[in-house]
Amino acid sequence: MDLSSYYHLLFTLLAVLVSGVIFFFSRKAGGGKGLNLPPGPPGWPIVGNLFQVARSGKPFFKYVEDLRPKYGPIFTLKMGTRTLIFLADANLVREALIERGALFMTRPRENPTRAIFSCDKFTVNAALYGPVWRSLRRNMVQNMLSSTRLKEFKGIRDDAMDKFIDRIRAEAKANGGAVWVLKSARFAVFCILMAMCFGLEMDEETIERMDEMMKTVLITLDPRIDDYLPALSLFFSKERKRAMEVRQMQLDFVIPFIEKRRKALENPGSDKSATSFSYLDTLFDLKIEGRKSGPTSAELVSLCSEFLNGGTDTTATAIEWGIAQLIANPEVQSKLYEEIRSTVGDRKVDEKDMEKMVYLNAVVKELLRKHPPTYFSLTHAVTEPTKLAGYDIPTDANVEIYLPAVGDDPKLWKNPEKFDPDRYISGNEDADITGITGVKMLPFGVGRRICPGLAMATVHVNLMLARMVQEFEWSAYPPGGKIDFTGKLEFTVIMKNTLQAMIKPRA
Repeated sequence: MDLSSYYHLLFTLLAVLVSGVIFFFSRKAGGGKGLNLPPGPPGWPIVGNLFQVARSGKPFFKYVEDLRPKYGPIFTLKMGTRTLIFLADANLVREALIERGALFMTRPRENPTRAIFSCDKFTVNAALYGPVWRSLRRNMVQNMLSSTRLKEFKGIRDDAMDKFIDRIRAEAKANGGAVWVLKSARFAVFCILMAMCFGLEMDEETIERMDEMMKTVLITLDPRIDDYLPALSLFFSKERKRAMEVRQMQLDFVIPFIEKRRKALENPGSDKSATSFSYLDTLFDLKIEGRKSGPTSAELVSLCSEFLNGGTDTTATAIEWGIAQLIANPEVQSKLYEEIRSTVGDRKVDEKDMEKMVYLNAVVKELLRKHPPTYFSLTHAVTEPTKLAGYDIPTDANVEIYLPAVGDDPKLWKNPEKFDPDRYISGNEDADITGITGVKMLPFGVGRRICPGLAMATVHVNLMLARMVQEFEWSAYPPGGKIDFTGKLEFTVIMKNTLQAMIKPRA
């Protein structure tokens, strides 16, 4: 929503010009007339609050945050043709996504650009509630992300972690001890996910090209004003053409890897570097309820892209925020290092060690409370009209869950602004990140559409932080500087000022 002042003026004028033309049609369509929607700021005809948000100069999450004191735990924004209903209260989230989860488990209509890249909602996260979603999610959870399957990729994770530590060490040596945290963390996670997804050995240049391709896709998916006002789509023909070009680039780049894996499976032993199992293996002949054929090549590209994009930035940004908190709270870093030393001695941290590390798990849980991957969980929608907190929730509304309202709620947490892993050790406070026993934090969402990669993500974050603290002592750069914890939303919530840190190898 961060449009330049030029676009603010241009689109405001355009909105005024087209309002008269489309007002008749919007009235004819009904537009939610007669519904008792949650309260919200009054908007303009046709465009609703769209240009109020754009002209505010605030990041979208900040605009939403500032509405809470006035409108309460459930409120509405009208963004052009879309109605956004925000839930900013743990009890409402639990009622909607846990107690009445079957009703709130679908997704809203897709915007045209996202429909191109998701093959019209043929991904786990985007699929409407129904046979496609059931088939895709069941396959991902049972055949790829189960604890048994995750253990099969331990060797890949171990190798990636060794290379990760070596990259950090080499960068520090070349830069007087200073390193950029996010870049190396992101590359390490992406390498793991590439191997899990394709089951092929790839050189560093190929991995980086794939990463750039995926970043280009994410940039192309940034929301545009015609996503909210389709009547303005004729002004965005260049952007639509660009989206189609990027999609074709993505298909041209990814499909050869898919075919290479297919050939490796058809001719066992032909590719000595191929792993014994990959996510693609589960997809080639996947039976989709209601369909006679398995996924097309384009659908396979969308599913692979979802797997890579869904696990890369979320994990890498968690690592950056985690190191930032360990620098800002040196006593936490020291306590974590002592636990690692007492648990494993001089050998490298292994995945099996992490179950014994109570404090490490507390650090990661506190990290996910303070810094969930994004400000809003993936958008929900209802399968039929219903009510929540006495208000109407229509089927065409976007139900948005505002995560900081839960994780930072002083009614749920003592001193929520403080990064305090000991809160979980003392026994006075705790939280179930799945939301089953109660909603106090939801970094992966909750309910039936909880992120299927939860177990994989927590393994990666725990392992990476443990190895980083075991190998290096982390401090601010420049020495004595303060960490800026201001965040900004890209695909995930990243640090506004990318973290550069000093490291000192442990004795």
